[in-house]
Amino acid sequence: QVQLVESGGGLVQPGGSLRLSCAASGSIFSLNNMGWYRQAPGKQRELVARITSGGGTNYADSVKGRFTISRDNAKNTVYLQMNSLKPDDTAVYYCFAVTDRVVWGQGTQLTVSS
Repeated sequence: QVQLVESGGGLVQPGGSLRLSCAASGSIFSLNNMGWYRQAPGKQRELVARITSGGGTNYADSVKGRFTISRDNAKNTVYLQMNSLKPDDTAVYYCFAVTDRVVWGQGTQLTVSS
């Protein structure tokens, strides 16, 4: 069983930066795609960014140029560096990892507000 533990959420002012981390633990044989979804109040969950085991990346258009996803395979950890944050980025951010199934983290709240 694989577990994901997220950290790094919080309150930040518009224009600020924050980094989310998501560490996988447990019976890890292989981690394929990892990444982040987010869900804002009253909205559907949307893909923010994902990264393959080889380092290929995809981003939502709304975060391109502001967010950077990366991973440390030795630590089974994926990161999301978020810069130039906007109030529209306010959401609960969920980490995911694809093993033999999709595993989800518990979610971490990001609030962008002055």
